[in-house]
Formats: sequence, structure tokens, C-alpha cells
Amino acid sequence: MFSKIGKDRLNGALSAASDPSIPSIISANLQISGDLISNGDLQIDGVVEGNVRSQTLTVGETAKITGDVDAESVQVRGTVTGQINARAVTLMKTARVIGDVMHETLAIDAGAYLEGACRHVEAHRPAVETIGVSSVAIEAPKETDADTVPAYTSYSGQSS
Repeated sequence: MFSKIGKDRLNGALSAASDPSIPSIISANLQISGDLISNGDLQIDGVVEGNVRSQTLTVGETAKITGDVDAESVQVRGTVTGQINARAVTLMKTARVIGDVMHETLAIDAGAYLEGACRHVEAHRPAVETIGVSSVAIEAPKETDADTVPAYTSYSGQSS
């Protein structure tokens, strides 16, 4: 009933699914509402209403993404409505982007449509930005006169 050939096929399918060189594909007849997160390559040919995060992202000609995109590398042939944040961004001639593009490198083919701001981001930017955290500069205490008492010590008014 169960054969070794069946197990080999199953093992082959599982190893192919975990192969990082094979992208996950959202086909043209698929519509997704919600965020997509992938540690590998992602190809979208369908409709995504939500944010997309992956290592590399290919937006096919039939694709429509409504949400922010965050990846190391993005190639757009379809429509993206939202911010693109990637080290390398390529807008092909059929691309339609409505939103800001944050990039380290940017290539735009003749015929591509871009409505938004392009902003170059330095190479040493963090891969994931922390939202809602503010920074405060802390300075070393300045030298004080003998009559001045630092705010962090107690002072009784008596000299020792």
C-alpha cells in the first residue's frame, strides 16, 4: 500500500519547498487580504491588500499591492500603492507605483509610472526600523565649581 517511491516524492517535494532559490508565488487568480511575511523570495502576480515583507520581491505585471513593501530587493512590473522600502528598487516599463520609494539604489525604465517621492537611504541603515522610540543624547557632567553641587547628590548645607 505504501511504497518507497511515494516517500521519495514526498521528501523531494518538502526539500523543494524549503529551497531558498525557489520563490513563493501568489498567482494571478489569487487575492489575499492581510500581511505577507517571507524570509525568502516572493513573486506576486495576484492581488494583495496588506503589507508585504520578504528578502526579494517580484511584482508581476498582473499584480496589485495595496500596502507597504519592505524587502532587500524589489522589482516592480505591476501596481504598488504604498511605500516601498528596499536596498535595490527596479521599476520596469509596465510598473505603476503610487507612494514613496526609500532606496539605496534605484533604476527606472522608460515608461514606468511613479507618483511619489524618491529618497536615497544610506547603506548602513538598519534592516528593520523601530517605530515609536525616541533617542536622547546624554552628556557627561561638566566640571563644576566647588560651590556648585551636582543635582544627583544630596546636600545638607554642612561642610565636612
